[in-house]
Amino acid sequence: MGIAHVALWAHDLEAVCAFYEALGATRGPRYDNPAKGFSSHFLSWPGSAVRLEVMHRAGLEPDQDGSAGWAHVALELGSEAAVDRAADRLRDRLVDGPRWTGDGYYECVVLDPEGNRVELTA
Repeated sequence: MGIAHVALWAHDLEAVCAFYEALGATRGPRYDNPAKGFSSHFLSWPGSAVRLEVMHRAGLEPDQDGSAGWAHVALELGSEAAVDRAADRLRDRLVDGPRWTGDGYYECVVLDPEGNRVELTA
């Protein structure tokens, strides 16, 4: 198991992606889900398996500090079966899934004891 990606919300998706590109990131293709008003890009850096997911949705409200806010950390579990087993063990903390997402991940989302979102991916 390891960190697959970390996600953050952005009011201006393109500007935030450009900022991280200036820090050496390569931007992946844009994913759009018009039904949810959601768009995202994954960014990666040479030599690192961990990616950054920058996400935007219509009506996004700022956090108390004015930022859009960090969204979640995603942990790579290695297989669909491992995600299913984790979802069963953490059923009382399960928020969503397990399911295939529109951008190609098999995942479930659980809350840690402080209420932070954790994506468990295959």
